[in-house]
Amino acid sequence: MIFHNLTIKEVTRVTPQAVEIWFDIPSELADEFKYTSGQYLTLKADINGSEVRRAYSISSTSGDAGISVVVKQVEHGVFSNYAMKLKAGEMLAVAAPEGLFVLEESAESKTFLAVAAGSGITPIISIVKSALKSSAEHKVALIYGNQSVAQTIYYEQLNDLKDAYPDRFILKYCFSREERDEALFGRINRGNLNFFLKQDCKGWEFDTAFLCGPEEMIHEVTDNLVEKEYLPKDEIKFELFSASDAKVEITEDSHLSEIEVVLDDEEMSFTMKRDENLLDVMLRNDIDAPYSCQGGICSSCICLIEEGDVMLAKNSILTDGELEEGYSLACQAYPKSAKVRLNFDEA
Repeated sequence: MIFHNLTIKEVTRVTPQAVEIWFDIPSELADEFKYTSGQYLTLKADINGSEVRRAYSISSTSGDAGISVVVKQVEHGVFSNYAMKLKAGEMLAVAAPEGLFVLEESAESKTFLAVAAGSGITPIISIVKSALKSSAEHKVALIYGNQSVAQTIYYEQLNDLKDAYPDRFILKYCFSREERDEALFGRINRGNLNFFLKQDCKGWEFDTAFLCGPEEMIHEVTDNLVEKEYLPKDEIKFELFSASDAKVEITEDSHLSEIEVVLDDEEMSFTMKRDENLLDVMLRNDIDAPYSCQGGICSSCICLIEEGDVMLAKNSILTDGELEEGYSLACQAYPKSAKVRLNFDEA
C-alpha cells in the first residue's frame, strides 16, 4: 500500500465526539485520488513510536474541492484520539481510495434505500448526495439512528438535503435516548424499519439498499428486507463499522505451516504457527502486504488461496461465491494445512 503525505485543509468538529478532516489533493495526485461514493481512505501515523493505520469512509462527493473523512472519538482509541488533535496545515499519510461499497453509475432512474447508524452515515451521505445530484430521476430514502440530535453527524446538512429535494429524498431519524417530534424512538430495529417503509415510503419500490453501521443492525435489517420481500439479498450492500469479536478454535495449534506469498510479482516464504493470522506474521517478516482496518470489515487484504486451507475468524466482506473461488482475508485467515500459498496479485 502506497501512502502520500497530504496537507490537512480544515478540521471541523461535527459533533462533540467527531471531527471531519479535509485534505488538499495536489494536481499531480488528482487521478490517484479519484473515488466513487462509498469508498474509504486509509490513514497512517506514527503514534508513540508505533505505526498505526485506520480506514475511514470518504464523506465528500466527487466535485468537492478536496476529500474528507469523519473520525469519531473512541474511548482508548489510539488513532481516533490522535485525530482529535489534528489541525489545518499539518500533514498526514493517506493511501489512495479503496472499497467495494459503492454507488455504481446508472443511466436508469433508480430508487435507493439507505440505512445508517452513528458514524455509519459517513459513506452513506456521500452515496445519498451523489445519487440525488447525478440524476433528476433518482430517489433516496434514508433512516438514520443515533442516541440524540447532539450525537447526530451531519444533522443540519441532511435537513438541508431534505429541503433541497423534497420530492426525491425521504429522511427519518431514530433516537434511542431522546424523544423528538417527527423522529422514531429507539434503535433501528424491525419495528422502526417497517414503520418507516410502510408509512414514510409508501408506494416506493427500491432497487438497491445501502446499509452501514453495527453488525447487529446490518443482520437484522438485511433479514427483514429479504423476509418482507422489499429487496433480494444480492441488492443489499453493506459496510460494517464495528464487528463482533469471534473466538477462533484452531486444532493442532502447536503445528507449523509453510507459507508462500505472491506479492508484486515476487515470491516469499516463511514458517508460522497455526494459531496466528497470516497478516500479523507477514508484517513481522517485513512483507509489505496490503491492509487497512485489520478487523475483517474492509477489503484491503483480500488474497487468493492457491494451495492449502485457511480458516477465517470472521468475514463481513466476501460472498459465498468468492469464498468458493478461494478468496480470503489475510487479516482473518489462520492456516489449517501444512502448506498454504496465497496470491495478492490475483485478488
